[in-house]
Amino acid sequence: MPSEVQPVASDAIPAKPFDVKKARTRFFGLTFDECIRVFFGGNAFVAVIVLALITFFLFREGSAFFGQNRDSLRVYRQAGLEYIDIIRQQEEDHTALTRYLFAIRMNVVSALRDERGAVIQADLKAAQSAVAQLGGAAGQAVSLDSPALVAARARLAEVKKADAQLGAAINRELAAFDAFSERYSDTVLPVRGLVSELGEVATGIKSRYIQNEDFKVARAQFLRAGKQAEADAIKLHEIDFKTETAAITGIFPAYQQINVEFTAALTEAVRELPVLPVASLQPRLERFKVLTQDYVAMFPGIESRLKAWDPLAPVSWSKSFSSFIFGRQWLTASFWQDWYGVVPLFVGSLMISLIALTIAVPLGVCAAIYINQVASPREQKLVKPAIEFISAIPSVVLGFFGIAVLGQTLRALSQVEALGWIPGFPYAERLNALTAGVLLALIAVPTIFTLAEDAINNVPRAFKEASFALGASRMQTIVRIVVPAALSGIVSAVLLGLGRVMGETMVVLLCAGNRIAIPDFTAGLAVAVQPVHTMTGIIAQEMGEVARGGIHYRALFVVGLVLFFIALLLNYLAQKIVRRYRISVG
Repeated sequence: MPSEVQPVASDAIPAKPFDVKKARTRFFGLTFDECIRVFFGGNAFVAVIVLALITFFLFREGSAFFGQNRDSLRVYRQAGLEYIDIIRQQEEDHTALTRYLFAIRMNVVSALRDERGAVIQADLKAAQSAVAQLGGAAGQAVSLDSPALVAARARLAEVKKADAQLGAAINRELAAFDAFSERYSDTVLPVRGLVSELGEVATGIKSRYIQNEDFKVARAQFLRAGKQAEADAIKLHEIDFKTETAAITGIFPAYQQINVEFTAALTEAVRELPVLPVASLQPRLERFKVLTQDYVAMFPGIESRLKAWDPLAPVSWSKSFSSFIFGRQWLTASFWQDWYGVVPLFVGSLMISLIALTIAVPLGVCAAIYINQVASPREQKLVKPAIEFISAIPSVVLGFFGIAVLGQTLRALSQVEALGWIPGFPYAERLNALTAGVLLALIAVPTIFTLAEDAINNVPRAFKEASFALGASRMQTIVRIVVPAALSGIVSAVLLGLGRVMGETMVVLLCAGNRIAIPDFTAGLAVAVQPVHTMTGIIAQEMGEVARGGIHYRALFVVGLVLFFIALLLNYLAQKIVRRYRISVG
């Protein structure tokens, strides 16, 4: 009988050789697997550290701004500039009223030309077109002295003469109104002269103070360097603001007398209003009389403010803060007073962002729905990479495209008569909020599309299957099931897209027009074609020109801090929305 096969003891099985060298390989005391775990698992920690460093850096560089701004406002008050600006506001309000008169005159001229010069304007356009066509053909089919071209030019000269005669006739009809406007405009001359005279005194006080402060800095530097003789050679002259501003506040009685004469001149000027050639515009002139009366009623309040003004009154920290957060002027390198108000920059950024989102949200979300729910695999492979590729285009390239192509194209499009019904059309500014907003929409579409498509893709398949099982069509399923279920993700995508366009720099710097002023919202939707400036644009434009540590330098960092917190807020809201309305699959 064959012998039984005996089981082999486990101890007899040869063991796999143990690689001692590999087992002992360590990096800073950690095995290779532990290194990988630490490297990839520490992303959140690294992000927190970077966020903390950015926050610390912005606070460190920008925190001194409010103290410097408070000192600037203190000098502005103590030198008497604030006192003069109270009177200057009276002058500026009068200027606004004269602009109102000018607007009335322009409306009258436009109405009369439409009424009496419609045929002339039509003939003028026809004659200009004929000369352009024949002139363009010169050297080809028509010579420069051809009878046709000579006749066209003669007709054009005749029509221009008729147009000039119409303009002269309208000016004659408005002679009484022009005399009234000139008389009204001259009433402010005494106040304007007083402001100019006092301005020289106040700027002199401020200049001497700044010069003395510079001498203090130079003297301190000499003392630190051990140069006592040079330090002693610098003579300091402390400014007694109470005494210096006495020359300014001392004009108050003279100002009161000027106000009495000013009130009488204004009242006399609007007592008898001229009759306009266009009866429908006469109520606007009557409204002007009421505005003038309201303006005169403000004079006692101005005098009360001047009487109560104190050059040595302290400037609070809240004033320094509110002048930045609610300030309506960003004015630097001014001989009078620098102002650092973030409102015009914030409004410009917000307006451009809203224009961009108005275009990008429908395009991005609809494209995401189509690609995820309707498109064939072939369309998905073609369209999705094409949309996402837009984000790879450098923003400076898009800015150049906006300057050279888009801005010119939109302006030319606004000149088309058939599109004259669109608010703001036609317009003359090639670079404005609309141009920048359209380009930012192009930048925001890939972000909104990708995130919205991911949100739609995460909708449980069971939702759609249940909808189909109940007899719903594909469109009904998309509109009533898929989109509502993915709405939190879509809203999050929109918020992140808003953060993307708010933080964009080069496009707005190149294409927004860079006018630092709050847009005229009385124009309605036409406000979209006005030039604006943005928070990111002002940082990029002015950071390279400021002295390190100065108030202007600090102000730009505070603007960056505002942008930083806006970005944090938008990301926080996006995450809260996703977590609050997350779909439960179970």
